[in-house]
Amino acid sequence: MTQPTSPSPWQHPETTRRRFMAYFGAAGLSSTLFPGVLWARWQEGKPHRISLEMIREAEKLAGVEFTDPERELMLEDVNDNLESFERLRTIPISNSVPPALDFNPVLPGMRFDERKRPSKPSTGKAPDLPDNREEIAFWPVSRLSRLLRSRKITSEELTTLYLQRLKRFDPQLKCVVTLTEELALEQARKADRDIRLGRLRSPLHGVPWGAKDLLSTREYPTSWGAAPYKDQVIDEDATVVRRLEEAGAVLVAKLTLGALAWGDVWYDGTTKNPWNLEQGSSGSSAGPGSATAAGLVGFSIGTETWGSIVSPSTRCGVTGLRPTFGRVSRHGAMALSWSMDKIGPMCRSAEDCALVLEAIHGPDGKDRTVTDYPFNWDASLDVGDLRVGYLEPPEEDQRSDEQKNNDQAVLEALRSLGIDLKPVRLPDFPAEALSFILNAEAAATFDELTRSGRDEMMVRQIRMAWPNVFRHSRLIPAVEYIQANRARTLLMEKMAEMMQDLDAYVAPSFSPSLLITNLTGHPAVALPNGFDKEGSPTSITFTGQLYGEAKLLSLARAYQGASDFHSRQPPVGAV
Repeated sequence: MTQPTSPSPWQHPETTRRRFMAYFGAAGLSSTLFPGVLWARWQEGKPHRISLEMIREAEKLAGVEFTDPERELMLEDVNDNLESFERLRTIPISNSVPPALDFNPVLPGMRFDERKRPSKPSTGKAPDLPDNREEIAFWPVSRLSRLLRSRKITSEELTTLYLQRLKRFDPQLKCVVTLTEELALEQARKADRDIRLGRLRSPLHGVPWGAKDLLSTREYPTSWGAAPYKDQVIDEDATVVRRLEEAGAVLVAKLTLGALAWGDVWYDGTTKNPWNLEQGSSGSSAGPGSATAAGLVGFSIGTETWGSIVSPSTRCGVTGLRPTFGRVSRHGAMALSWSMDKIGPMCRSAEDCALVLEAIHGPDGKDRTVTDYPFNWDASLDVGDLRVGYLEPPEEDQRSDEQKNNDQAVLEALRSLGIDLKPVRLPDFPAEALSFILNAEAAATFDELTRSGRDEMMVRQIRMAWPNVFRHSRLIPAVEYIQANRARTLLMEKMAEMMQDLDAYVAPSFSPSLLITNLTGHPAVALPNGFDKEGSPTSITFTGQLYGEAKLLSLARAYQGASDFHSRQPPVGAV
């Protein structure tokens, strides 16, 4: 129905003043507020600039109280939020557009393959043990699996090897929060008994792995990387932990994460990049990236909300899969953003990611976002039949020369595999203006931490860190949060239109695609594709259709078959 238009009463100063007076008077606040700071600011013609005094007054409405240094720290961010709100309001949103509040990346009319078919991993002979057993620390899961099945090595021997390496290299890398040695040896001995009896549970059977320390594990601390929670014990195994145990995998360590899943700084230091100890390993899946790259675990599990798998996978030169939102249960994992958090594997190869995803995906009856679409892995898929695009570079390309050359070499490698690449463009959409969705949800998640003042225990007390973000996000209006989620629905529709003729597209790992696809829920895999001038790895990212991980990982596996960057060893841990 078309509604008649009329001038907004908010355009008239006297009407505006009366409405402000009526609202705040009804709220029981003194009318003297308006001759004061807020009304003065409005009359000065600066309604979109927030001052320290305004923040102080707004705290009373929110029922919180900050210190003067905290207000100074958050001031610029509050004003930045205003700019995002203003950009958001330029997007036409019809009354019929629903918010993506209970988030589901599947739009009306979308259809997915619902037929489960047998998994088809790659095949091969069982390898021989090398003279130097340390070499197998860098073998992919697919190869370790054949070695264990042939009983040329036991899971207990392999687990002991990884435990020894964790102890030896962690002082340099700071990638371990807790060794789970007693549990690991118990699980390894059980795996060996099952193998002797021919009871193979999965390709992961007997393979040691590490968990990002935001996944709860019974009888061991789950610190979330943050001082306020460092002694926290959650007496329950996360669904992912339980499923990997059921698959026969062996948990050897709880690995570091940047405090509350931001960056690589945790309460006991900075996790290092095994390629360059002068660098942090990036984050927030800092420990999984570092430990996997250095050959301290067979594989690891990370999480991503906005780059927390892609970024450390890039820095440390590992293969990281961010699955479709709703593919893997987050039960037992620290919540940061209910509509953006995702759990995925960080491994040595794309096929390893497929083998791990096979074990951990699917509903558990506890995380209601998880769907029951099958994951049908087929290592023999002909990638020449895939429809693949690549992002055209923007006019102002911020990539280094090394990164440009490495990315171009990926496209050439894919063409050599018989893949017909076509240029594509991301939707023209101000996705950055929606990024405060994450901050609002995170601030709600850690509301008690902020209000209690225990956020002062966090190591990083700078502008770009959670304590400050939690504080300034308290001032995000609920209406703007809803509007951002309604705009998110439009972004999802635009991405669906872009992807309708594609199985995957290739993009620089740090492009607008990273935020867009974390908002829309699309899967992505980050792959090492070379090195920069400092000798640190670079990466490329392949993004797939919703629930299209099988084709996506087949494409990644084919590229890795034509390159060897994923098999390189860093200086720390090399044999």
